[in-house]
Amino acid sequence: MIALLLALGSSLAYGCADFLGGLGARKAHVLRTVMVAAPASLAVELLLWPFLGASFSSATVGWGVASGVASAAAFAMLYKTLAIGPMNVLSPVTALVSAALPVTVGLLQGEHLTAAGLVGLPLALVAVVLVSAGSGAGSSRPSRTALLLAFGAGAAIALQLVCLHQAPSDSGVAPLIVGRAVSSAVTLGAAAVLHRRLGAEKPAYGISAAAGVLDSIANLLFLLAARSGDLTVVAVITALYPAGTVLLARGVLAERIHRGQLVGLGTAAVAVSLLALT
Repeated sequence: MIALLLALGSSLAYGCADFLGGLGARKAHVLRTVMVAAPASLAVELLLWPFLGASFSSATVGWGVASGVASAAAFAMLYKTLAIGPMNVLSPVTALVSAALPVTVGLLQGEHLTAAGLVGLPLALVAVVLVSAGSGAGSSRPSRTALLLAFGAGAAIALQLVCLHQAPSDSGVAPLIVGRAVSSAVTLGAAAVLHRRLGAEKPAYGISAAAGVLDSIANLLFLLAARSGDLTVVAVITALYPAGTVLLARGVLAERIHRGQLVGLGTAAVAVSLLALT
């Protein structure tokens, strides 16, 4: 139950972070947004170090570096995806891809589900799609570029989560610190190389920093959830994060929520209840 609650908290934080990141990327080049978001995330994790501890073994550093590279790619592709929009169409693509790989890894590593879990897991995957899928006259069709970016972002998010899960369980927040330091370095390096293409627009500093802080909190909650529960369950619950993105997009940007999305929210509630029984 603790792992489930942590995963739900992670999902909510990811959804809010993604909305703010996508909003920030509409105001300036996506790299300018990430240049603010990634260091803000690192600052939060450094502040958590004295309270949660950190052990920098070779395995921790290795998995942290891998998660950092994946995180940098996820940041850039996800924020660009959400900036292109529509958010309520592209979010489920990213979410479903980001859930599939961790679930597969968890099952291959020998995790098993109870009868309730065998029903709840696929139901949660259905909810991931329904809760954020846009259709009907009020939704525009995404471009091929946006769809490719959504797939890439989902794969990068999945890889980041798997790498964090593989880090030693007694490493504290070390994998988060290493990962974010690497993602910040990669982002700043890419910005330096591409500085002529970034345009003159200044990033939305407050929005971008808030996105980074929320992303850091989401990563921490996911890490704690994965350490206290099964990756197969935690990954799927975390992948419900488009619910937060879509609800914010509805409230702030007036993007339409259709009946299927409301069904998805109800489906998610049933799925979470079943997974809690596991």
